Amino acid sequence: MAAPGSWSGIKRHGLRSTTALLDLFEIQGADRDWIESRHRPECVTIEHRRHGVVVIRDQKPMSDAGLVRALENGLTPTDWYRILNRKVFFWLTPERLQTLRDARAYRNRRQTVIVIETQKLLERHADRVLLSPMNSGCTKPVPHTRGTQTFARIGEYPFADRVRRGLEPVVELAVDYLVSNVTDLLVSVQEIGGGLPTRTLLL
Repeated sequence: MAAPGSWSGIKRHGLRSTTALLDLFEIQGADRDWIESRHRPECVTIEHRRHGVVVIRDQKPMSDAGLVRALENGLTPTDWYRILNRKVFFWLTPERLQTLRDARAYRNRRQTVIVIETQKLLERHADRVLLSPMNSGCTKPVPHTRGTQTFARIGEYPFADRVRRGLEPVVELAVDYLVSNVTDLLVSVQEIGGGLPTRTLLL
């Protein structure tokens, strides 16, 4: 799920993590530190003379207070924000996507929904894929425990244990830094919500 109007930039530059966007847009210093290592209560717009304008999404479902309660392994909220900001995140089920869309902060907003082929993504980027058993960017209403063990590579992920315990096998798929040439992986791209008709950008 991306900001409305973002598809043209994604076609040009790929699906970029916050860190990758900041690199591309040459954002440095205090501005970069604020975006990359602190909580974003609202979306942040950045501009570049050549690349145009990009919206970096908010982190409304998360808070410093929740992270302080949830984090293990000596991690701080700043550490966690930096960990998340290096990743491109995908929901693995339509139900998870819909839950996010239905959240109070987003239910009346227009969104760009990009659907890709998981098999093609893994064929190209399996060595940079990490899996998570939780919504790693949410601490509300319950700040579930998280730490250095939360993200695991495919071969190290505890699929069998989670299935045995009757848990959802995987909640998030993340790719480190960047998914380039995303048009080669596409199933569909649509702008939806916000009280407007669905607009198909690619199907």
